[in-house]
Amino acid sequence: MDVFGSGAEQVVFCSDPASGLRAVIAVHSTALGPALGGTRFHPYASEDEAVADALRLARAMTYKNSLAGLDLGGGKAVVIGDPRTDKTEALLRAYGRFVEALGGRYLTACDVGTTNADLDLVGRETRFAHGRSEVYGGCGDSSVLTAFSVFQGMRAAAQHRWGEPTLSGRTVAVAGVGKVGGWLVDRLVADGADVLVTDVDPAAVQRVLTRHPGVEAVADTATLVRCPADVYAPCALGGALDDATVAALQAEVVCGGANNQLAHEGIPDRLTARGILYAPDYLVNAGGVIQVEDERHGTSRGGPGGGFSFARAEARAAGIYDTALRVFQRADAEGVSPAVTADRMAEERIASVGRLTQIRLPH
Repeated sequence: MDVFGSGAEQVVFCSDPASGLRAVIAVHSTALGPALGGTRFHPYASEDEAVADALRLARAMTYKNSLAGLDLGGGKAVVIGDPRTDKTEALLRAYGRFVEALGGRYLTACDVGTTNADLDLVGRETRFAHGRSEVYGGCGDSSVLTAFSVFQGMRAAAQHRWGEPTLSGRTVAVAGVGKVGGWLVDRLVADGADVLVTDVDPAAVQRVLTRHPGVEAVADTATLVRCPADVYAPCALGGALDDATVAALQAEVVCGGANNQLAHEGIPDRLTARGILYAPDYLVNAGGVIQVEDERHGTSRGGPGGGFSFARAEARAAGIYDTALRVFQRADAEGVSPAVTADRMAEERIASVGRLTQIRLPH
């Protein structure tokens, strides 16, 4: 693992044998501000795999926060272990002390394997834990706005591809209907879409079918990608778009909530060659970080009574529709994939706004 060649500013290894904590915090960039990114709790097969995931996710957060127009850099943390059996108060609080030791260079929140309640415990030891439970003054579950922003990206893709910003009458195949995928289905059904779903957890599928009897369940993802559909929405773990999946896809648009969907850097070109419009994941799933950022600065933004405002965060997340349209239009104009354009736009903002730190302020 070439940590020094990864582009990350800082990588911190956190160990507390008494609680079983083994974690990696990767700070990719602080050019625009402190590095915000969630904490993933996952049973990685090796330390190298955990480090690689932290580095990859941290870089994606840099681009996500930049393209969302936030004054935040990118970071990510991973805790090695099974969240169902290894997660304890002592472990989470030990982790919180390592976050605090970074002095605000890294801001943490929820990710796969962690919950708002977990962040409440982490927050007992650090000022830099966000996305906490509402009872503790936090913004609560960020998956609602993540799904909302994915839906806005999907509307933009529909406008760009079919000339109307709606999924009404379209078929959308959703792979993974946990928190984000489940909320996304609610939005799609309300918009008049026909929805196909699958998930490795039968209970998650059943919850969706109970709310929406008209939704159709499919056996597995391999079957789902071969189903006739207008949009494919990967909403589970990363790496969903590999060579086999792209070759089998029947959809004209790919737009989903999962992070790091591309199995390798050549995938966007393969999608373009097949005429499939790809909405970059970090562009469309930024609703969660927008929600967390509003929790951090709600009072200074003058919300009613100060503090977090869901309506204000939702209004800002709605802007992802316009950003996605600009990405698609510029990609067409430049003859490149939307993935390349989104990267360029994020990098341009980092370069132009990030340089302002050279203008020294009085202390």
